[in-house]
Amino acid sequence: MDLILALDAGTTGVRTVAFDASAAVVDSAYRELTQYFPRPGEVEHDANEIATLALATLRDVAARSQMQGHRIIAVGITNQRETTVAFDRATGAIHHHAIVWQDRRTAPLCEELTTRGALPRVRAVTGLVLDSYFSGTKMRWLMDHGAIEGFAQPALSTIDAYLLWTLTGGPQGGVFATEPSNASRTMLMDLETLAWSSEMSELLGVPLEYLPTIEPSAHHFGTIDATVIPELADVPITAMLGDQQAALFGQACFSPGMVKATYGTGAFILANAGHSVPPLREGLVTTVAWDAGRHDIPAYAYEGSAFVAGAAIQWLRDELQIISSAPEVGPLAESVSDSGGVIFVPAFTGLGSPFWRSEARGVLMGLSTSTTKAHIARAVVEALAFQVRAMTEAFAEGGVALQELRADGGAAAMDLLLQLQATNSRLTVRRSRSLEATAQGAALMAGLEVGLWPSLESLAALWGSTFTAEPEDSTFADVGYAAWLDATTRA
Repeated sequence: MDLILALDAGTTGVRTVAFDASAAVVDSAYRELTQYFPRPGEVEHDANEIATLALATLRDVAARSQMQGHRIIAVGITNQRETTVAFDRATGAIHHHAIVWQDRRTAPLCEELTTRGALPRVRAVTGLVLDSYFSGTKMRWLMDHGAIEGFAQPALSTIDAYLLWTLTGGPQGGVFATEPSNASRTMLMDLETLAWSSEMSELLGVPLEYLPTIEPSAHHFGTIDATVIPELADVPITAMLGDQQAALFGQACFSPGMVKATYGTGAFILANAGHSVPPLREGLVTTVAWDAGRHDIPAYAYEGSAFVAGAAIQWLRDELQIISSAPEVGPLAESVSDSGGVIFVPAFTGLGSPFWRSEARGVLMGLSTSTTKAHIARAVVEALAFQVRAMTEAFAEGGVALQELRADGGAAAMDLLLQLQATNSRLTVRRSRSLEATAQGAALMAGLEVGLWPSLESLAALWGSTFTAEPEDSTFADVGYAAWLDATTRA
């Protein structure tokens, strides 16, 4: 049986998933990733650890697949976007941890650039806002703090390019390339040309020669080096996508107006915006969905981003110890009919769309002597739905007509969350048959490139749902949402 492997290098862990020709999961391997928090508002990863976990999970799945007589015909890579690594292409040396997308240390630089009047040009050229979320200011910070000092071949990139370089040989001829869904998150790529912008390079002080080559998302990037993973020697890497765009692709949102919501570490809403650069919308960013190369012309998307979603459930588990495992939060929240007046704003690392307030911090309010663990759990689940409602309302106010919401990600396993979402956003919400839509999207694009599937239409036929939530009476939800919006002003 022919298989496609998807390497999914996420925020909290790295997994490899094997898919067959029906897009069914055949096997998977997962390793948790260490999180580093040097100071409040700062989040880092060890890029060497990311690479080590990637190789380990790929080897695990490849070895089992070979034992079962399967043939691996291609690999697709998907990754946490914006997270930035500085390394030496000549040696592989790394002087500083990767700066994670959640990290807020470059907020002062963003404020300085805004004061200088740079925002209109940043919006016009890149589709983004001046926020420390994006990679460009992280690259500038790394340069200013000695991260490339003494390097013979300095490289600044997102995680996709670093993993591609590692898998294809590293210092011994590794391919250093990225693609538009990741490059569009750097604040350095021109949305019109899908090429690096000399104007943005000059604005941020990031030399273009340090950046990877931009290729289509569906592309023969290179083959896995035999010295890196012998079990996968010469297997081609034929797709790369940022995680949220991979989920949009995996959810078969191939037509304008189709929209997906991923409830992962954060919550991300992407709506297909068609094949030309769409008008800018207040509170949202414009990004590249994918460049399918020879299979289709590039597609664009509107995006809303909330920095904390599943991470709030992790906080309940690890810090408050209200639950002992993430799946417990749904039944606990459902054990009460409301939050008992408790309101939670998960602004641990600022507020994303549509607020864009990097200085905001979390709020837990409305506590009383009758507050229980269940009320707090319910408030957290409600907050996830409220965040997405704020984004879907921004879409509507911007004139972006949304169809049904296709949901994926770990938290989407909760019926309660999807029902709250449907009622709050006044949209039909369908849970994807595969909650791992990110990995599935990378696999589908990789398989498309090697001919396992002939067209986008054939991929759309593979999509299915397992649960549907329809909007219910929103009177009570509207009151709760209004109180939550008020609480965001105190964050």
